[in-house]
Amino acid sequence: MTLSILGLNEIAGSLVVMDNVDDVSNEEIVEIKTQDGHIRLGRVVEIEGKKAIVQVFEGTSGLSKTNTKTKFLGHPMELPLSKEILGRIFNGSGKPIDGLGEVYSNFKADINGNPLNPVARVYPRNYINTGISTIDGLNTLIRGQKLPIFSGSGMPHDKLAVQIVRQAQIADSQGKDFGIVFGAMGVKNDVAEYFKRSFEETGVMEKVCMFINLANDPIIERIITPRCALSAAEYLAYQQDMHILVILTDITSYCEALREFSSSKGEIPGRKGYPGYMYSDLASLYERAGIVQGKKGSVTQIPILTMPNDDITHPVPDLTGYITEGQIVLDRQLHQNGIYPPVGPLASLSRLMKDGIGKGYTREDHSALANQLFASYAKVIEARSLASVIGEDELSSNDQMHLEFGRQFEKIFIGQGFDTKRSINETLSLGWALLSMLPESSLDRLDQNLIKQHYNPSTASRILETLASVGV
Repeated sequence: MTLSILGLNEIAGSLVVMDNVDDVSNEEIVEIKTQDGHIRLGRVVEIEGKKAIVQVFEGTSGLSKTNTKTKFLGHPMELPLSKEILGRIFNGSGKPIDGLGEVYSNFKADINGNPLNPVARVYPRNYINTGISTIDGLNTLIRGQKLPIFSGSGMPHDKLAVQIVRQAQIADSQGKDFGIVFGAMGVKNDVAEYFKRSFEETGVMEKVCMFINLANDPIIERIITPRCALSAAEYLAYQQDMHILVILTDITSYCEALREFSSSKGEIPGRKGYPGYMYSDLASLYERAGIVQGKKGSVTQIPILTMPNDDITHPVPDLTGYITEGQIVLDRQLHQNGIYPPVGPLASLSRLMKDGIGKGYTREDHSALANQLFASYAKVIEARSLASVIGEDELSSNDQMHLEFGRQFEKIFIGQGFDTKRSINETLSLGWALLSMLPESSLDRLDQNLIKQHYNPSTASRILETLASVGV
């Protein structure tokens, strides 16, 4: 049932207020017709008795209090969906911007998603191969997981996102049903163009569905963008039986839009001005990842956020860390040393990694190898701290070997470069080659059977020399 009203009671920023409105609901979509006949969309964001407050997507500039016609459409915002959305580019509110016309479909999905019974969730298993050693080997992305990337201003998170989209694949025979939904919020025109050009040039665009909200687009559209992207992902996963990887960048831009929107409504601010409900709002996005019982597909999320001043205690990364299952942290020191991708091993974590690796998934030695690499790199950091006090020449031979291990680990294992894609076996074999630089007595996280099978200093030196010679 639709309801039409002539005139507005109040205009405040991007909000309009109407009185004596009956039978409307929160999140209901509204068509606002201006004096010149142009139609703008909005949504009901608050209801107080018979008063309805509507957020106008395209702003309130030029609206008249007396001649504006408002039609309440009787339903929340819906997105037309079909499998043909793969290879397409949409704006933040789901309108095609690639010149290929509208998406015609008999199916429309509420962008807010449907409630999911927690009992129907299936525990995530098996991994997604990104081709990046620091992720696949040390912080494995599990299918159905939500694993954010914590970055900072000037860090190459956009470049990393492109590399993941280009290289990611399902680790088993179901890989042919793999797709990617990419949502960009508040990005500049040159960044949006970089994403589009990169996907087209590398030939992956046919398996990618893009939703792009530019920095000069309305903030309300920025709030809608991730919901459109996740609705598309859920449709492809649960109705088309695909395994979907969702990449959302930048969540910080989304949260800043949420803060501005909350301020315009006059709500009492919380930490650093963000609304007090930001935790539950972020959870409404992140919790849409997962695997549903009885469905063949899955939704995996990699949200990317930039930490203001590299502050991991900032509300956005802080709340994100509570909701998600770990984080991949980009390290500024590694970035300044010219290492790409600058993933900080010790600050990063994948909480579900242990359940999707090992025998039957990756390789039997994966878990033990990752633990030993973490432990050995931690000793590298300790040795560097000691060397800064007493000098490297005064260190013990064991500490000096760990320093050399750390240099090679950062240069070859972490710094694999943008164009190198490694299989999980290549990543694990490289890890063993690096550990073989250290004395056997220092490998205290490995049992003797694994050491006998994989520890080989002579082979390790040849592998490392070969990789170093080709600049990998």
